[in-house]
Amino acid sequence: PGPKCARPQKTDPHRMSAPPQGKGKPIAGKADLVAYIEQGSKPKADWRIGTEHEKLIYLCPSLRPAPYEGPNGIGAILKGLVENFDWTPIEEDGKPIALTSGGCNITLEPGGQFELSGAPLRNLHETCGEVHTHLAQVKKVIGPMDAGMIGIGFEPKWPRDAISWMPKGRYTIMRKQMEAKGKLGLDMMLRTCTVQVNLDYSSEADMVKKFRVGLALQPVATALFANSPFTEGKPNGFLSYRSHIWTDTDPDRCGILPFVFEDGMGFERYVDHVLDVPMYFVYRDGKYIDARNQSFRDFMAGKLPALPGEIATMSDWVDHMSTLFPEVRLKRFLEMRGADGGPWESICGLPALWVGLLYDETALDAAWDLVKDWTHEEHEGLRANVPRLGLESPFRDSTLRTIAHQVMAIAKEGLKARKCLDGGGLDETHFLDDLHEIVAGGPCPAEGLLEAYRGPWGGNIDELFSDIAY
Repeated sequence: PGPKCARPQKTDPHRMSAPPQGKGKPIAGKADLVAYIEQGSKPKADWRIGTEHEKLIYLCPSLRPAPYEGPNGIGAILKGLVENFDWTPIEEDGKPIALTSGGCNITLEPGGQFELSGAPLRNLHETCGEVHTHLAQVKKVIGPMDAGMIGIGFEPKWPRDAISWMPKGRYTIMRKQMEAKGKLGLDMMLRTCTVQVNLDYSSEADMVKKFRVGLALQPVATALFANSPFTEGKPNGFLSYRSHIWTDTDPDRCGILPFVFEDGMGFERYVDHVLDVPMYFVYRDGKYIDARNQSFRDFMAGKLPALPGEIATMSDWVDHMSTLFPEVRLKRFLEMRGADGGPWESICGLPALWVGLLYDETALDAAWDLVKDWTHEEHEGLRANVPRLGLESPFRDSTLRTIAHQVMAIAKEGLKARKCLDGGGLDETHFLDDLHEIVAGGPCPAEGLLEAYRGPWGGNIDELFSDIAY
């Protein structure tokens, strides 16, 4: 029936990770950059929900990660989706590396992680319909290919050298930079999967409040969705190893962003931060040009060593913004980036959590009241402890679980207030049901996997692939 990306609201072309054009009017100065982000502001009636989720594709019966090439490789899966459904391929050097249709996009992460970048949709019912349709389409294509897919935060069985690189030029440059920075950057690129939600703001003040609440409460999302407890077939000591990986990837681009909580935070302050981050690349004439450690300020002045005399365009700025990886990222919308990839039913839970917290004014105020007196040291402490301890991370005189109870109550009331009903009269609050169970003491996804590993799987990680396959 096609992707069913229902009624998107003015899809932003820069939501998609595909080759840019590198064309357009030269940037006149920093004011242009600030104005670009500010133009993302929308009236509440136009706020939408954009969900992105990544999966691992594996081959049967070997369980090895799918390469790009071959009859059941990633390239063949993309081709199958084009042949069977209403998708249009986007190519790089003659090879399909992304698909687009009706506001939805399918893109590839460096190790073949298969990502849906969903359309901006009106409510969580449409979001879950989109997820269902996408996964059903991929299952239809990969079934005859003897391939499968799982939702998890980190490749559970195979070492880094078993993963094939996808044929995208930007990844060649990013790989060099990751090798020169933190110890775990290549693992981030090749072996991690996430689910995230992109949300809108109405003004600079609204953006700032949502940014602050999102950063402060990202550890709650990380703990609730923690789902990466294995490395190369064995428990790794973490509930969210994916989250830990980001702490040793590239310090220029990651972290808590303490300036977000300081006086003066706004569009311009964030632009200054992005300008301070060294560049990765420039895209021109179908090729990625290595511009590592060069300055975007120099690029705006026509003094970029990689392209002497050429002045940056807005497409270049959008590319550069996409190379920062904080827990919350600002573009023309806000990206909530702290959750592991997970099972089918949990994909809808992540947007439900953040929509409940951020899209109702009363809920947003309550969430801000909860976190506004947290110190930088407390933010850092949660960021350090949550990957291992999850909701049991110490916080003040209790644990993060106490905060999570309050967060879930706020999110539920926020969704109730939206009064978005499906055809059967259900509102959006039921998408939080699994999260309520975790906060009440049930296992998070990682804890459930560890219980199975120590129990019915008998320590055999291969059982995971059948147990949690989509």
